[in-house]
Amino acid sequence: MSTIPSAIVIGAGIVGLATARALAMRGYEVTVFERNERAVGASIRNFGMVWPIGQPNGALYERAMLSRSIWKQTAVEAGIWHDEVGSMHIAYHDDELEVMEQYVDMNKGYRDCALLSPQQALEKSPAVNPDGLKGAIWSSAEMIVEARVAIGKIAEHLAERYDVTFHWNTAITAVKTNTVSSGTRTWQADEVFVCSGADFETLYPELFSTFDITKCKLQMMRLIAQPDEWRIGPALCGSLSMVHYPGFHAAPALDALRERYKVQYAEHLKWGVHVMAAQNHLGELTVGDSHEYGLVHDPFDKDFINQLILDYLKTFTRFKDDKVIQTWHGILPKMTTGQTELIMEAEPGVTIINGLGGNGMTLSFGLCEQVIAAKFDR
Repeated sequence: MSTIPSAIVIGAGIVGLATARALAMRGYEVTVFERNERAVGASIRNFGMVWPIGQPNGALYERAMLSRSIWKQTAVEAGIWHDEVGSMHIAYHDDELEVMEQYVDMNKGYRDCALLSPQQALEKSPAVNPDGLKGAIWSSAEMIVEARVAIGKIAEHLAERYDVTFHWNTAITAVKTNTVSSGTRTWQADEVFVCSGADFETLYPELFSTFDITKCKLQMMRLIAQPDEWRIGPALCGSLSMVHYPGFHAAPALDALRERYKVQYAEHLKWGVHVMAAQNHLGELTVGDSHEYGLVHDPFDKDFINQLILDYLKTFTRFKDDKVIQTWHGILPKMTTGQTELIMEAEPGVTIINGLGGNGMTLSFGLCEQVIAAKFDR
């Protein structure tokens, strides 16, 4: 009998891949099962942003920075395009600038960030709208990958470097302790990890119904590759993003800013719209997004939401070409309690890793490294 410990991972999205990596690096014989011929869910339907600035100080920010370091190492090893461009949140009103000033003051010596003058912001990015510009926050930590390409390349890398076995087009229909089944076929391992996003409700429906968990639908768009290899520099965000991300919530002036937005941007807040733009290796721009919550979602996208996004985008950007070439949505699991993840033992030897909400790209590598280290490192 083999003395090598074995593990099965269900799901080849970012959480599953991060779990497989952490196990393989500890000498586990890892097998990954994915119901589709490749990952096609939320892990490829996002900005491709590794986004520490969005996390609050403390454990989550440290996890985000750990995740970023693993992303960087993996991208270098696997030949994955990545761009350490950082980010800018842009201000056009005094109350927005006040939040930014407080954020920078609170984070001096902890995060690499700075308050920029209008001229400095324009020097950082030629895509910033100069009309009425008050200033911006610059952060160096943020990194961009092209998720549609990167997720597949990580799987290839794990197979080649760590001998991780992938079973594509194989939907796991049942799990019982150390055995997983797909129809009449079965496989066994010492440990099983369920990392299949919202799909885990099909494996543990009764368990799923007991959790404070819902699903979030996000609408996004892609703009045409910018002419003449024009680059926007850092990922760009409007100030609405400061209301959305917990990383800014400690700023005392944010409450007053939110009250103004409730009047000026009531529809944006109703549909969870905050607007960001990131540029990929082809020069295309990914823009979005919105947030609708519920266990069942309309499969058809709402054009007025896309228009809210595009209209607000024009308040803080000036692109060379703003033609929309693709629209889509993603659906991801989200805890309703404010928790940032769901980690639990469903039965002996079966661990569920789920519920990261919109933080999968930013937190998964760090979270799964921490979960596997706590479980198996001695």
